[in-house]
Amino acid sequence: MLERLFHLEAHHTTVRREILAGLTTFLTMAYILFVNPNMLAETGMDKGAVFVATCLAAAIGSAIMGLLANYPIALAPGMGLNAFFTYTVVLTMGHTWQVALGAVFLSGVIFFALSIFRIREWIINSIPLALRAGIAAGIGLFLAIIALKNAGIVVDHPATLVSLGDMSQGGVLLACLGFFVIAALAYRRVTGAVMIGILLITGLSILLGLSQLTGVVSMPPSLLPTLLQLDIPGALDIGLLSVIFAFLFVDLFDTSGTLVGVAQKADLLDKDGKMPRLGRALLADSTATMAGAALGTSTTTSYIESAAGIAAGGRTGLTACVVALLFLLSLFFAPLAGAVPAFATAPALLFVAVLMMSSLAQIDWDDLTVAAPVVVAALAMPLTFSIANGIAFGFIAWTLIKLLAGRWRDLNPALVVLSLLFVIKLGWFA
Repeated sequence: MLERLFHLEAHHTTVRREILAGLTTFLTMAYILFVNPNMLAETGMDKGAVFVATCLAAAIGSAIMGLLANYPIALAPGMGLNAFFTYTVVLTMGHTWQVALGAVFLSGVIFFALSIFRIREWIINSIPLALRAGIAAGIGLFLAIIALKNAGIVVDHPATLVSLGDMSQGGVLLACLGFFVIAALAYRRVTGAVMIGILLITGLSILLGLSQLTGVVSMPPSLLPTLLQLDIPGALDIGLLSVIFAFLFVDLFDTSGTLVGVAQKADLLDKDGKMPRLGRALLADSTATMAGAALGTSTTTSYIESAAGIAAGGRTGLTACVVALLFLLSLFFAPLAGAVPAFATAPALLFVAVLMMSSLAQIDWDDLTVAAPVVVAALAMPLTFSIANGIAFGFIAWTLIKLLAGRWRDLNPALVVLSLLFVIKLGWFA
């Protein structure tokens, strides 16, 4: 049965190797089980329900990817998008979490349509690679400032906006230690470095009395507080169009980059360098986003951590299905997730930020018509506390600088139209 479903022999792999790869991938991305409930709980969502939604969304997405597209790529609620959901859409713009879930669902519907009608290629090809790299770096900076804030390292200040926190606090010191441990373990290529760091700091915080552990294993919490609570009519408000676009835009490019990058590492590209069954993989991603929103979590997307499983030998969808099963088993570890304090997940956020900043290495810094818009996009995200604003400023800066520099041939109709729409959007909310 497994041979018929996944064509193991054709991919030169075995069931044992695929199971090991699935376990490896799960260990590298399981930190989301602790980070996502902590982050989304700040919007007023029930933390236990979000934990269950996170497990189920990751299981559904990974299973669909494995069974439909037969790729060793796992899915879960995405980093960056959960921060945008919490800190921009709900806490800054003032929308309810139900409306934010509605926006996530609608972005998934649009992604689904783009995948079916093959418009995705046109959109992706119209956005310069350098601008995409700048947006990725901006999301990294956005995660970094959230991490420093959650750790208590950076605090608000009436005169300077931000200032250094009290570095003698136990939570601050543990957060710093967590980041150092994660970075060192990742350098040593230790599988599950991020999760080890989170669990180590959580354990130390319990021993020091900074947090409490009521248990490790229990029946899963109730999903009812978030199940089908999304407000789609509220999300259709014209003021939320830019939010829906931001969810869609980041998911689209994050997913496409992850799929191609992971497929290249696994030698799954065809002779023309294209990814077979790409449409099925995108359908899996968009379906998982819609399912996740219905369950009660932010955008579900493909994880670059899947590369760890591929390095361990994973080549087929069986790897992704193993990850799905492990996320289902995680449902019974809710008490452990509930004991993880914000300063224990902050190092994980900061470490992901470090990884995302590496995209700036692709930028041609000698070309100011490229470097300037990229810096504008990257800095606007953390400083306006909004991924959507960073994308808007990046597009506008790219188009206007190219035009004023006489480089209008570098532009395409999609860039110009999107830039004009962003100008109108920023004018509405000025």
